[in-house]
Amino acid sequence: MPYEVINTSKAPKAIGTYSQAIKTGNTVYLSGQIPLVPDTMTLNEGDMAAQIRQVFDNIQAVAQTAGGDLANIVKLNIFLTNLEHFADINEIMAEYFHLPYPARAVVGVAALPKEAMVEMDAILVLPQ
Repeated sequence: MPYEVINTSKAPKAIGTYSQAIKTGNTVYLSGQIPLVPDTMTLNEGDMAAQIRQVFDNIQAVAQTAGGDLANIVKLNIFLTNLEHFADINEIMAEYFHLPYPARAVVGVAALPKEAMVEMDAILVLPQ
């Protein structure tokens, strides 16, 4: 099946050998996003809440470029360097998502690129 590369300047450019997202049919696979500010390509230097919001904003920008939004996410993977922020994820996710929530995993990891504290990737299914 053919696919389309999704790319937007409203989200951080890829810092490696990957695309921001790949769309095939009505499914979009979003690469991991860390709390990089798109204009500066530097980490959001705010607290954990600010970093989580930056990641959701980055994901939203890619999703919108693909023709959807956060409501189209069916699977969300969240990686945290400190699982003590699990409650922060739940609280802030409720600001960005509404029922029905996507399927989700939250995984504790030892480290993330650029010393970020949070990274997320997602799968979207767009309306046909």
